[in-house]
Amino acid sequence: SQMTFMENLSEVNEFILVGLTDAPELQIPLFIMFTLIYLITLVGNLGIIVLISSDSHLHTPMYFFLSNLSLVDFGYSSAVTPKVMVGLLTGDKVISYNGCATQIFFFVSFATVESFLLASMSYDRHAAVCKPLHYTTTMTSTVCAHLASGAYICGFLNSSIVTGDTFSLSFCRSNVVHHFFCDIPPLLVITCSDIHSTEIVIFILGIFTVFFPFLVILTSYLFIFIAILRIHSAEGCQKAFSTCTSHLTAVSIFYGTIIFMYFQPSSSHSMDTDKMASVFYTMVIPMLNPLVYSLRNKDVKTAFQKVIKYLETNFTALK
Repeated sequence: SQMTFMENLSEVNEFILVGLTDAPELQIPLFIMFTLIYLITLVGNLGIIVLISSDSHLHTPMYFFLSNLSLVDFGYSSAVTPKVMVGLLTGDKVISYNGCATQIFFFVSFATVESFLLASMSYDRHAAVCKPLHYTTTMTSTVCAHLASGAYICGFLNSSIVTGDTFSLSFCRSNVVHHFFCDIPPLLVITCSDIHSTEIVIFILGIFTVFFPFLVILTSYLFIFIAILRIHSAEGCQKAFSTCTSHLTAVSIFYGTIIFMYFQPSSSHSMDTDKMASVFYTMVIPMLNPLVYSLRNKDVKTAFQKVIKYLETNFTALK
């Protein structure tokens, strides 16, 4: 009991985030870079949501999922980036115990939702390419709503379990988190509880939230490629393939980094490569998605030109 008393006495009520680098000369350049990335992420993602909701031509399943993807990218970038920016600017690296739990909760929620949304989008592409004649009856607004709400439910459920499990551990060894935000792997390193069961839970949930959607995506694309190979006209091939390239790009970037980060044994993790991978998926991916989808997409470009034209006309009228 003396031991438990000592342990409880030294329980952590805040964590210190080591950050990306200690080099003082890099703090401001990094702050400027992350601020730019975050601004592009905000403008890009919120812009896409506004474009899609304001243009009736974009009220289709694909854009419905895309606007949800933008919302989620905005969400999980906001769970991490502002805190990192404040740390770089003020040098304050402390995050409260509850702040840390909140950050993990929202980050894991939104990342999980993204995983399921990408799977729903691949199902949508599969329906469009493989069964074009049945597309409108397959991807009804009810089906889309169910797929999207399912993604959010899975996201918040997964996150509740993972966060609850991680924060039921006791942290008495150290409160220094070797990372620039609160994430599960660096927290498991500093707990003094037995993490065996937590690791099993996280692994099983990881299979469900990462590999299951990934499997859905792979299967969808297998059928899509078979269907494309059957199309005899080059133009038809081109058209079918171009509807999928943006989604494929987003999928490879997202799953590539996540699998690299979370599905290798903890012994083979190096702090620096982990941090670089984390910067990539917490900040760069949410910024890239809107660019990947809008630059490759005629409909989004047309909607954007309409908005610009509308603003110009109204601006001239005001003058």
